Amino acid sequence: MNVSFQKLFYAIATAFLLFAILIFAKPILIPISIALLISFILLPLAKKFEKWKMGKTFAAFLSIFAVILIIGGATYFFSTQIINVAQEFTHFQDKIILAFADVTLFLNNHVGFMENLEKGELFNRMKVWLTDSTQFLVSKTVSTTATFMAGMLATIIFTFLFLIYRDGLTKAFLAFSPENKRERVLKMFKSVQQVGQKYLFGMVILTIIIGLANSIGLLIIGIDNPFLFGFLGAALAIIPYIGTTMGAVIPVIYAFVSYDSLWMAVAVAILFWAVQLVTDNFLTPRIVGGALKINALTAILSLFIGAAVWGLAGMVLFLPFAAMLKVVCEEFDELKPIALIIGEKNKKVGDGSELFFVRWWKKIKDRFSG
Repeated sequence: MNVSFQKLFYAIATAFLLFAILIFAKPILIPISIALLISFILLPLAKKFEKWKMGKTFAAFLSIFAVILIIGGATYFFSTQIINVAQEFTHFQDKIILAFADVTLFLNNHVGFMENLEKGELFNRMKVWLTDSTQFLVSKTVSTTATFMAGMLATIIFTFLFLIYRDGLTKAFLAFSPENKRERVLKMFKSVQQVGQKYLFGMVILTIIIGLANSIGLLIIGIDNPFLFGFLGAALAIIPYIGTTMGAVIPVIYAFVSYDSLWMAVAVAILFWAVQLVTDNFLTPRIVGGALKINALTAILSLFIGAAVWGLAGMVLFLPFAAMLKVVCEEFDELKPIALIIGEKNKKVGDGSELFFVRWWKKIKDRFSG
């Protein structure tokens, strides 16, 4: 087998150039990417408005305004609980410091890794350090909030432009392909749009289901502000593999610090573990998995590469982008090996890679259906 080092060099150089562009153009590419996915899910709604004899501009405006109303309503619903948590923050902070001081003193008495300190002195030192850190975080939060607001405004503008100029953009991209292949390329564009639409719609449905399950469970356990913590965990579950764990840590710590009973924190941890078990094995493969059709290796690589390139936004965006890349690669003979690497066709049926819970459920379903 002959290896062309020139082609290999060009491929590596292109990959490095692509990563450089993704990193340095991050402030503009992230809003465009989010706007592209949002426009995919708003496209059916915009077309519905257009069928009612509305212009594209007004239809796009109404579609975006509907999303803003939903987000505003959710924010208003959670605002009371957010205010309650903010008012309890000082008391909550002192309890965390005391708990950390107890752990530190226990380790010091048995290991001796630092000078002997009294609990009161250690508490005061931690509080001074936390106060200094809080001042830094406040200044950092102000700049981060300004950047976030600018990015959100840019996302809204790009979404609006994608919706009203979608036909012109499609024709422009079709012009790059030969005339005899434009119908095939147009079909590919529609497939890419459907992948993004199904993924986003599935994630919205999944977030609502997980949020309600978490909230009802926390309400039964007796945790204050159950809907805030329940839907916070559901929102973080958008991040593949680690999001659910991140969403569980916050209410577990809150229960551990705010209540005298250790069983409250244990019950919260069991609740989030049970919801994650059901979600990962039953809900996600049926609601979202059908839209992605990518293997676990690609999903994990997308998670790490997205985090390295775009941070938290990349962890969320790179997974559907990998699925879209697979659709594009399947249309070109030269790129079909990449589609095979990304997709699930390289996994043999019955090779034992399915989770035990899924195999167990399939056996029961087959037995009853037979």
